[in-house]
Formats: sequence, C-alpha cells, structure tokens
Amino acid sequence: MKKQNLSDILIPNNNANFKIGIIVSRWNESVTTALKEGGMSTLAEAGVPSKNIFAYDVPGSFELPSAAAMLLEANEDIDAVICLGCVIQGETRHFEFISQAVANGIAQVGIEYTIPVIFGVLTCDNAEQAQERAGGKHGNKGVEAAASCLQMLHAQKKMYQR
Repeated sequence: MKKQNLSDILIPNNNANFKIGIIVSRWNESVTTALKEGGMSTLAEAGVPSKNIFAYDVPGSFELPSAAAMLLEANEDIDAVICLGCVIQGETRHFEFISQAVANGIAQVGIEYTIPVIFGVLTCDNAEQAQERAGGKHGNKGVEAAASCLQMLHAQKKMYQR
C-alpha cells in the first residue's frame, strides 16, 4: 500500500474550525473503507478535530448526492461534504448511468447549497483499478478528496472576504 505524503499535496493550515461531513458508499466496501480512512486521516493530520468530522454510510454511490443534501438540511453548521464511493464497470450500461447520475447529483448539491461538495467517487473498469486508487500504486483518492475539500474551504473563505 502506497502511503501518500501530505507534504506532496497542497493542504492549507488553520482548519480547526471547519465542520466536515463524509458520506461513504458501502457498495465495494473494501475500497470505500480505505477511501474513508485516507480522507479522515488527512483531515486529522491537517488539524480538523475529530469532533468536527461527521461520517455516515449509505448503501451505494447513487445515494451519495441525496445523503449529502440530507446532511446539509439537517445540520446547517456543516462547512463541506466529501462524497466517497466506487463504481466498477460491469457487463451492462448500468455503470454509465450510475456514474453520470452521481457526478451530476454531487455537483448539483454543491451548487444548490453554495458549499464545497467534493466528488471522491472512483469510476473504474475493474476491482484491481479500484484497489490501486484506494491505497495502492495510484495512492488514495480519499486523501486527495480531503485535500480538495480543505483547499475549497479556504478558497471560499477568501471569496467571501471580498
């Protein structure tokens, strides 16, 4: 398993006040658990207190956008949401429909709520590719999603200070 060095990824300082939701698909659970662990450890290393990280599981990637919206409706203090999932190509076009719906849904939630809603969903041809991106030779995309989340929160902070 490849350990990503946080110094290799641009992560801003001063993250102690951010409240971040993480929604994780249980489908392809060995992959999504690794993504979640990577994301949560990155947030912790970046100074986000564990009491400010709210993690929830959902059945599959298709449910990520609605769960993100539910979390934001239920908790107005959430500053950002990271959506983590894994969709693996099968023999039918189901992969295409799910992947597109999830990507569009996550984007729509971010636009609607005007907060960072991060797309951390792997869309892979096979299980091996997914494992390579969940701590394997291609790193851990959960780490990258958490880093993107923090970068977006700081960008948002700058934009609203104008």
